[in-house]
Amino acid sequence: MSVENDPDIVIFPRKNRNEKSIPERGLLLVNPTEAKPRIDTLLDSGWSSRFLFNSRLCVSKNDYSFVAGPAIGAPMAALAMEKLIALGARRIVLCGWCGAVDKKLAVGDIVIPDSALSGEGTSPYYTGESEIAPSGSLTAELRDFFRGQGVVTATGRVWSTDAVYREKRSQLAQLNRSRGVVAIDMEFSALCAVAIFRKIEFSAVLIVSDEVWGESWSPGFTKDHFRARKEAAYEVLQKFISQ
Repeated sequence: MSVENDPDIVIFPRKNRNEKSIPERGLLLVNPTEAKPRIDTLLDSGWSSRFLFNSRLCVSKNDYSFVAGPAIGAPMAALAMEKLIALGARRIVLCGWCGAVDKKLAVGDIVIPDSALSGEGTSPYYTGESEIAPSGSLTAELRDFFRGQGVVTATGRVWSTDAVYREKRSQLAQLNRSRGVVAIDMEFSALCAVAIFRKIEFSAVLIVSDEVWGESWSPGFTKDHFRARKEAAYEVLQKFISQ
């Protein structure tokens, strides 16, 4: 039985008759502080606005790519991705932030994760695995493209959690030691699970916004280096989805 006609499922994500299809490739910007100004800029440049529940969606003038967001946290990100897939998306790249769990990462580093560990509550509804991965081919394409643009990236496993204010130093250290976790976010593992379930390509680019491995939390949200690096990452991603 396919996932599209399981009689036990109450609600299916669908494209309504009055909704237009969207391009196959695009970005999902999860952070509200990034999504609003970036989408406003795209709309001012001629991109078209589309409806996306509790979020925003715009499509390029040539109908070649889309940008959507915000969608913070695993449940909202999964909800947005499900609708984007129903509208026609097949290659989605998450653009977000992460906290550095590994000492080798610092604020401003750009991470293209190779695997995910679920600590959130959404992915179990899509897969029974706690260790999941993004699309290998799309992830490799992203790494090669960033390298070709002269932008250095890191890789590794990302742990996704629902409870930012309940992260524990001992737990993060254990995840780094025993599970190879290098960074933490709120959406990546859930979106990997949705993508696998719906059989689409998905990957992510995460910019390190803070360091959580030390004796005290080290935020970098207001640092010029962080702002410059997230701008650089976004510029490369815009080129990537437009090629």
